[in-house]
Amino acid sequence: MIIKKFQAKTENEAVEAAKKELGTNVVVMNVRNVKRKGIFAFLKPNLTEVTVALEEESERKEAAPAPAARDITEALGKIAPIVEKAEREKAFATYDKQGEVKPQAPAAPKETVIEEKLENIQTLIRENLKQGEEPKEEKPEPAEENELSTFFKLLKKTMTDNEVNEEYANQIVDETAKTVKPDTPIDVALANIYQKMILKFGKAATISPAEHGPKVVFFVGPTGVGKTTTIAKIASKFSVEKHKKVALLTADTYRIAAAEQLRTYANILEVPFRIIYTIEEMESALKDFMDFDYVFVDTAGHSHQNREQKSVMGSFVHSVDGTVEKEVFLVVSATTKYRDLMGIADAYSEITEYKLIFTKLDETTALGNLLNLKLYTGADLSYVTCGQNVPDDIEDFNAQRTVKNLLGGKR
Repeated sequence: MIIKKFQAKTENEAVEAAKKELGTNVVVMNVRNVKRKGIFAFLKPNLTEVTVALEEESERKEAAPAPAARDITEALGKIAPIVEKAEREKAFATYDKQGEVKPQAPAAPKETVIEEKLENIQTLIRENLKQGEEPKEEKPEPAEENELSTFFKLLKKTMTDNEVNEEYANQIVDETAKTVKPDTPIDVALANIYQKMILKFGKAATISPAEHGPKVVFFVGPTGVGKTTTIAKIASKFSVEKHKKVALLTADTYRIAAAEQLRTYANILEVPFRIIYTIEEMESALKDFMDFDYVFVDTAGHSHQNREQKSVMGSFVHSVDGTVEKEVFLVVSATTKYRDLMGIADAYSEITEYKLIFTKLDETTALGNLLNLKLYTGADLSYVTCGQNVPDDIEDFNAQRTVKNLLGGKR
């Protein structure tokens, strides 16, 4: 694993420099402003420093699942090898309240930095250790090894309690346990797992502008997940806050209420709205909105087992191919059972590639499905929603905050 820092005038320039040197698979771990050095430094603006991480080619090849396999173990792949201690202490020295990483000053004392990040997990660990939860069937071991072994067992339980699939939790923890020494401090082992899980999630892949013409964005997914409300939230962000030209279309002709709901939002936002019944009407609408920035398209929610409806949706989604740039977002609820989520993901994978939006985070205390579906599909996570308020209850997916929750930290 490679961890490196890049400095430039802006964050974008620093990220581009990182991608140019290391490739497009880099993950941004931290961004901060740094002062220039030199006699005339005060005359120049500060630089932006970006810390990025990258799994090396050999690691990615080992972690890649077999092409035809959907097995949970192969989906997870091999966890990246342990980061060297010096690099880890440098990149993960302290954490702020929002979960962002702050580099540690060389002279700063070595504090229990992960306690600050994951808040209550250390208390839980100590309480269980006092109760003597070492495995009874194992022979007595040095205190440090017993403590670390108990910590890993507790960590697995914490993840599965948060509905992380058991096989994923076992692989993440077991791979780390194999790479650390028996006397490794708990905080170092926890930081290692925390970092690897963030890398597994990756950076939020939100809606990006088209290079030419409008970006057509399709929202697909089952009924009852809040797809129409999610579209309204995103349309409001782009129209009101970013001052982009937005048009709303709906191909959901099965539910009159859904179309009228989206029409109401369009009227409030004062953006064009149109109901699409045929491919020809879709093509006509695109011609009318060629000078717009974004065209958001709501689709009919349906059972992922209904082949006829899947075929109709696929025809709409692919009707713009070769004409304009498009993105497809699969909207699913965080409260849906993982087994059902796998069926939904597989069904829509037969139609098109997609990115993931999770809704109803406010209706569950366990976020394991976010990691489960990410590892199962390999699709990027983009947005999460946590309520019905438009446009407030939506935000970009935050890997740090989610991993903190999965490891026992408070939300």
